[in-house]
Amino acid sequence: MMQSHTNTLDIYIVHRGELVGYARKILGDDFHAEDVVQDAYFQFVNATQEKQIVEPLAYLYGIVRNKCFDLQRKLARDQSRDDLDSNAALSLLEEEKPSAERNLAAKQELQIVKQALQDLPKRTRIAFEMHRFGNHTYPEIAKHLGVSVGTAHSLVLHALDYCSEKLSID
Repeated sequence: MMQSHTNTLDIYIVHRGELVGYARKILGDDFHAEDVVQDAYFQFVNATQEKQIVEPLAYLYGIVRNKCFDLQRKLARDQSRDDLDSNAALSLLEEEKPSAERNLAAKQELQIVKQALQDLPKRTRIAFEMHRFGNHTYPEIAKHLGVSVGTAHSLVLHALDYCSEKLSID
């Protein structure tokens, strides 16, 4: 059985911050790290549609690692080609662009998630954003919101479930 679209998105959302941190360590650059992780997600989704992935998170980390190394090689090649004319440089950029269809799908998913987050109760949204985007721990979230660690964990899981549900409906 193939991974469902929702499962791949769940894995991505839950581990996005860690993946960006991992890419940042390899690349030493926030901007490229974000791009690599987003690009890796698209490759991950395509791979899970084609075959069963036994360890999806490890597989996703492998994609990120390989994309980081590929980018480093590409940047090194580009650096050594200072005499490349502008038309050749433009064609290299075109090769690196994700397909318009894939780009549109990602933008639509992001819009659905943004709307879903706005629909959540404030405390649930804050817990989710602190954990997923701010890399805060459950004890930190609990302290900030004045709730138990278990409640903080439940709030984050509720938000994740809600976002996943919205994505599967739309």
